[in-house]
Amino acid sequence: MISKAIALMGHVYVYLDSKMPPETGPILGLDIDSDFETMTRRELCNHIENKFGLEKDSFWFLQSTQKIRYCCQKARELMK
Repeated sequence: MISKAIALMGHVYVYLDSKMPPETGPILGLDIDSDFETMTRRELCNHIENKFGLEKDSFWFLQSTQKIRYCCQKARELMK
């Protein structure tokens, strides 16, 4: 039940987020390249999928925490 509610809220969030202009500027002090600043949520997920050789839409359909966990692991591996 909880996971279905989270999934529903995620769909609502993605819809509402698509109606807002993208936020620009540094994130936690990290300058963001202009091409990333103008990408939609879908385009950013597609970029991750392409960069790491993932199947189409596999990253897109992950829940938010899973996306963060995946990127944390990849960041750790890249820093080795």
